[in-house]
Amino acid sequence: MEKIVSLCKRRGFVFQNSEIYGGVNGIWDLGPLGVALANNIKKEWWNSTVLLRDDVVGLDSSILYHSKVWEASGHLKSFTDPLVECKICHERFRADHKKEIEEHGKTHSKSQWTDVKHFNLMFKTFLGPIEDDKNKTYLRPETAQGIFINFENVLSTTRVKIPFGIAQIGKGFRNEITTGNFLFRVREFEMMELEFFTEPGKDSKWFDYWRKERLKWYLNLGIKKKNIKLVDLPKEDIAHYSKGTSEIWYNWPFMGFSELEGIANRGNYDLTQHSKLSGKELSYHDEESKKRFIPYVIEPSVGVGRAILAFLIDAYSEEGDRIVLKLHPKLSPIKAAVFPLLANKLPLVKMARDIYDNLKESIKDSIAFDDRGNIGKRYYSQDEIGTPFCITVDFQSLEDDTVTVRDRDTTKQERVKVNNLVSYIQRIINK
Repeated sequence: MEKIVSLCKRRGFVFQNSEIYGGVNGIWDLGPLGVALANNIKKEWWNSTVLLRDDVVGLDSSILYHSKVWEASGHLKSFTDPLVECKICHERFRADHKKEIEEHGKTHSKSQWTDVKHFNLMFKTFLGPIEDDKNKTYLRPETAQGIFINFENVLSTTRVKIPFGIAQIGKGFRNEITTGNFLFRVREFEMMELEFFTEPGKDSKWFDYWRKERLKWYLNLGIKKKNIKLVDLPKEDIAHYSKGTSEIWYNWPFMGFSELEGIANRGNYDLTQHSKLSGKELSYHDEESKKRFIPYVIEPSVGVGRAILAFLIDAYSEEGDRIVLKLHPKLSPIKAAVFPLLANKLPLVKMARDIYDNLKESIKDSIAFDDRGNIGKRYYSQDEIGTPFCITVDFQSLEDDTVTVRDRDTTKQERVKVNNLVSYIQRIINK
């Protein structure tokens, strides 16, 4: 993990938020390469979940909702973690994080703990200039409720029919008692969530479908099979309203197998609660069967930051004196890098620039141009950030209009016609 964190800072994937002021615990900023990686992950999720399907539509709800949303959802009463505080040093921990408490005991000769208190994880704020209970609301800790309160709006403005889903990517905020392990547990994060609505009685089929579909998504994007698995949670570890919850676990270097993504059968709890408190009918009328029912919901949900961390860890490799990020080409922040063999030879530089400009225009993705230092260092620099291809313009290129294309993972090189570069790169990226 130290190597991953160092790489992320050194190459511009992730920065500590407010670093010049000492940093803010549990909040991270994405640098230039981090933004590109995050956008590629979100693009692949959106493509597979929405664009390539006929039964899912998109939504982008606000971060702030009416305070009654959180009353209906149960977050005001039950979205809590057990908190204990050391009376001597006043450090606070989650009471169920036994390992962290034990580690604290090893470094502090005296520890006296308070009784367990339940701490609500939502960030409180106020709408308008007056800070009173009437204007109190919260930053959303999940995007799901924005989908549920817009359920009727989506039904009335689209042609969706059960079974169908509403997908959303957006920010969430949780005032975690303890943060840690880099992007694993944070206070501000982005989530990719799907609420898939189905007829009661058919929910188990769709629950099983989405469990398999989400696991397959990670494997298709290069996560090693040995490092990921699907786990069904016991009843005592799931929400009281859940009919069943599974998690996709990744083999994290700091804790072994633990949650990467959750897939829950939420039953009809959320729509029922919002119907009761709002007084609005949030049911579905099936025209074929003439039945009216409150749909059940299957919810796959994953944080973008946690996905970034898993893909980076899984891709990281040390081979001799080079560091390689073997990211799937679809996720790589930069798709190809173009080099003139020598920076002081104008014909080479001009041809390399022309190829660079054409690739940017044709591929519509990030392409790098680099003419600094020797060619070996340029290769290693691109290997470290996961660029799949390095394209070198040399003196032969001026004679026969071919270039050298070097593969990141194998380091093998082949001559490719300049006119074939776009199709060559697109074919491999889209495998």
